[in-house]
Amino acid sequence: MFSLQTIFGKGDKFYGLLEASADAARQSTRALIAMLNAPVPARSLDEFRVARRREKELFGQISQALVDTFVTAIEREDIEALAGALYKIPKTVEKFAERYVLFAERLADVDYASRAAMLEKATDVIVQMTQQLRRGFQLDVMRDLNERMQSIENEADRLILDLYRDLFDNERDPSKLLLRKDLFELLEKAIDRCRDAGNVIYQIVLKNS
Repeated sequence: MFSLQTIFGKGDKFYGLLEASADAARQSTRALIAMLNAPVPARSLDEFRVARRREKELFGQISQALVDTFVTAIEREDIEALAGALYKIPKTVEKFAERYVLFAERLADVDYASRAAMLEKATDVIVQMTQQLRRGFQLDVMRDLNERMQSIENEADRLILDLYRDLFDNERDPSKLLLRKDLFELLEKAIDRCRDAGNVIYQIVLKNS
């Protein structure tokens, strides 16, 4: 015979898995900053692959737990949506890293590290938002965090526009222009992935407040 506490206690498992998933996304951005600041010969994709593998494992665990669990503290479709949004962050970061490593010597004069720092700030907020779910659906707290995320995205958009302006004004090599534009857009996409995850969390809180 199952008690209600036993059934609803399953929610703790999902909170833990989602928190671990958000942290894996943050670790991928920290690996990116470390790689961008490292000497070219020392740059490696190993840490990105570890973070991506971890994220994939967590996504699989969440999917299996949804199958095995009768009642969840958060609606099942919301758990699926958040897990999917978190999964896409390190996937996009790894895609940037793979392309960057291939052409690192041709990109020595481009400062990607300061832009990647904006991405790390975004993942920091996602970690806080995910942790906040366990503490209850506190709308005011989550609204402040969501506004912080929107502020980071707006600042990142401004920086990207500055990069575009400099790129098209000063870059005369078409191949370099396309390469750098592609990498700029991947960084912007990674921050957009964080925004998407933040929006999912905020909607969860709105729905349950």
